[in-house]
Amino acid sequence: MQFDDRLATVLRKRAASDAAARTQLRQLLDLLGTRETLLRGPAMARIARTARSLPQAERDRLLFAPALTGRHPRLGTMAGFVRLDELQQSLPQEDQSAILREPGLRLRNPALVAFLAEGEPKPAASAMATAQLDESQWLALIPALPVTARGFLRHRRDLPPAARDLLQRLGVRDLVLPNTVLDLEIEAEEVETPPSPAPPPAEAGADEGIAALRKRIEAFRQTRPATGAHPRLPLGDVARDSAPETLIEVVTDTAGVVVQAEGRSAAMLAGLVLTAPRPGALVQFDDRVAIALRRRQPLRQARLAIDAAPAISGDWRIDAVPRFDPVSHGFAGYAARLYRLRLAEPDAPPAHPGDAMRQVLHELRTPVNAIQGFAEIIQQQLFGNVPHEYRAHAAAIAGDAAMLLAGFDEVDRMVKLDAGAMALDDGECDLREALTVTVARLEGALRSREAGFALVVEGDSFAIPLAREEAMVLCWRLLATAAGALGPGERAPVTLAADGEQITLTLSVPAALRDAGPDNGRDGQRRRAISAGMFGPRFSFRLAEAEARAVGGSLACQGDQVVLTLPTLAAPIGAAPIGVDVNDFGAQGG
Repeated sequence: MQFDDRLATVLRKRAASDAAARTQLRQLLDLLGTRETLLRGPAMARIARTARSLPQAERDRLLFAPALTGRHPRLGTMAGFVRLDELQQSLPQEDQSAILREPGLRLRNPALVAFLAEGEPKPAASAMATAQLDESQWLALIPALPVTARGFLRHRRDLPPAARDLLQRLGVRDLVLPNTVLDLEIEAEEVETPPSPAPPPAEAGADEGIAALRKRIEAFRQTRPATGAHPRLPLGDVARDSAPETLIEVVTDTAGVVVQAEGRSAAMLAGLVLTAPRPGALVQFDDRVAIALRRRQPLRQARLAIDAAPAISGDWRIDAVPRFDPVSHGFAGYAARLYRLRLAEPDAPPAHPGDAMRQVLHELRTPVNAIQGFAEIIQQQLFGNVPHEYRAHAAAIAGDAAMLLAGFDEVDRMVKLDAGAMALDDGECDLREALTVTVARLEGALRSREAGFALVVEGDSFAIPLAREEAMVLCWRLLATAAGALGPGERAPVTLAADGEQITLTLSVPAALRDAGPDNGRDGQRRRAISAGMFGPRFSFRLAEAEARAVGGSLACQGDQVVLTLPTLAAPIGAAPIGVDVNDFGAQGG
């Protein structure tokens, strides 16, 4: 084979899935691990990071297309490193580390090892652990490795003695990194490393291709808007580079001219007359500041205004102390700090009590949903055979979890209605029809107790501005709450009347609801089989009140009766007085 096109074959394929990306990463590591490179690993890493800031179309046009067409064969290796960097950005570190530790991987290229050492910690550690270099290659590579990568080499027990001695001289003593980076850098400069073997002479065409590629990338970056590698989200905030400076450290000379500044706007302050005894054209301050400057006294929270470049213009506070020459002890200027006072942030609106309740409900739903899911898995034997006893327990648990979730939904509904964060569905519905259907549904369940409702209808127009589903829920909430409290043979009168402007539903409260204490006997438990909710009558009436108010009606307690008033479809919908007091009724729970 006179021309090795394996790398080009790999680069022509796009990784459309994670599995394909892992496969391509293995192939690139194997090919680049045994391939000669013109540039060192850190240089390849810089090129890859530069290419990362380009759009994919530009990378294809400037690098991959010339490399794959064969016009510049040496560009293929560079394209391989760029593609390797792309895969490193898309795959988790754990996956990369596992691939690098697979047996049979040939990692014999010092440039590739140095390239991997510049990356994330886990893949870098794996590369340090599996690299297969000889003594001369280790001696040439170790001084160029990042300090972190040198630390990873402490796990190697098969390093040549000369490489271990080099690590020790560089600061990796007793297999632990030194405490200070400064000593490490100083010692690294003193280490004499043997010269690395000269790379093979590159072809003239390859050098021209690489130079042309660099020029094209640089030209593209110069013409591209400087938005940075990480574009900002359109959230309305101000980009950091365009934000006004808020803190600047400066040093002035005896004439008050800024001779040193630290900060993003340091260049704008160079040469500015800041601490002169008299205000100037660009810097203004009051007489007290001028007197202190003439006397060369310290300044504390002094006010001044700068009228110069937009980034440094505006009102400032200054803290300054005089400097003195250590030899002549004469006045040498000021060391000052300029800062802006933070504007008081507007007070956040007070949180509605319902917000805390909704947060609590959110926290409760998560574990209940998980419990319900696991119970259904056991009950349905999704993962294997389960004894019937456990299936019965799981079914009961799933049912209890479903009841809890339904109760959470009702609490969330009431909180949203009270806070005005929710509106009932608009529509047109006949309240008489919804009430009749609800009574008929309950009659079947109450027949065994010979209990029920005595419905009396007065009027002929019962259209309300509410969707039928919402009307059915409201009727069920009221009648089911009363049905759960009906005793044997008890019939509760229900009157529905309309006068053309509003519709009134009057429900006589059963005797059990008028009692203060809950009924825990067998009859009470049997009656609670019919219920509008798990939190008891008080909560049900309170939720019905919120629903009535949302549609412009009211729910009121008048003696032993609950009176629901709703506007007719033709009548204007407005706020109606709410006169319900749910504490007038006893509760069987909640």
